[in-house]
Amino acid sequence: MPVGGTFRGARIQCLNMNHLPKITIKPIPHEWHRYETVGDYYESDFTLPYGQKKWNFRVSKTNADYEFLVVIHELVEWFLAQKRGIKEEDIYAFDTAFEAKRVQGNTDEPGNDEDAPYRKEHEFAEMIERLIAKELGIEWAKYDEVISKL
Repeated sequence: MPVGGTFRGARIQCLNMNHLPKITIKPIPHEWHRYETVGDYYESDFTLPYGQKKWNFRVSKTNADYEFLVVIHELVEWFLAQKRGIKEEDIYAFDTAFEAKRVQGNTDEPGNDEDAPYRKEHEFAEMIERLIAKELGIEWAKYDEVISKL
């Protein structure tokens, strides 16, 4: 059963979560990702003691600032998708199909596609990512260029 709380008068419910699950974040060589991406998340194949779920977050190794930005994006996107009932399997299926059809030189993000099941969540996560980049003094265009070339 979902748990609830209030935030500025709005009802908040976490789908399938009484508490945050265990989360592991690991920078990995870019080519180790499950598909062509710089950030990924997926539920672990096993359940921890007491039925606790575990989620894995993977980010391409670049530098600490860039890795942090990608992880923040993935965490925000993941949590919003979970709350809204968007399954990771559907996101993965969309992303891999998008990448299979990608034309060489196209650097569009799958999550920005109008058919992406998580478009709203992806675009909000990017807004947060941009705010943090600005706070860190990172030029977005330079960051985006480095990430796009991986």
